[in-house]
Amino acid sequence: MNIKVFTQSAILLSGKKNIYFDPFKIEQKLNDADYIFITHNHYDHYDEKSISNVIKDTTKIIVPEVLEREIDKLTKNYLVVKPNQSYKIDDLEFKTVPAYNIHKSFHPKEANFVGYVVELDDTTYYIMGDTDALEENKNLKVDVCFIPIGGHYTMDYMEAFDYINEIKPKKVIPIHYGSIIGDIHLGEKFKELINKEIEVEIHIKEENI
Repeated sequence: MNIKVFTQSAILLSGKKNIYFDPFKIEQKLNDADYIFITHNHYDHYDEKSISNVIKDTTKIIVPEVLEREIDKLTKNYLVVKPNQSYKIDDLEFKTVPAYNIHKSFHPKEANFVGYVVELDDTTYYIMGDTDALEENKNLKVDVCFIPIGGHYTMDYMEAFDYINEIKPKKVIPIHYGSIIGDIHLGEKFKELINKEIEVEIHIKEENI
């Protein structure tokens, strides 16, 4: 499975299928998405211009309830999801995990924003969305974790370090820093702290912004 992080939290997992998460600031007309997953409705996660640049006629879009009205205007080929549920669309199995802030108001629990755990080629990928470390996501067993580290709107890199060393994925990819919030060098600071048994893959770098 090939992994690309465009910027912020925009992720592409490509193999037999092209699966996008929160496409943002994608300027090229790629139109190659088989699936698009959206975690919540903030502009750096739900970007209609970027969606239009990756969507094709057969693309299926997965959104939380808060985006049902908006997505219905773009396509009828969508699935609305809630936290703490398991789903199967075609041969793709995934589950939703709550994503919210504990002591901040940016991402309230009652908004029902989500992260996604997706099984692909015997590997479990967890795209956390904008969240803090929660009781609901501390017992997950995943192979690859995409974690926000920018702080302010999400956990910061120190909180992310504590979380990753607790759940111990095989690989972690820090996201949600380097543009809107969080210094571009946070990824390297985060990497220095992580247990050496866990692979840290840095995609958001100065030359890529």
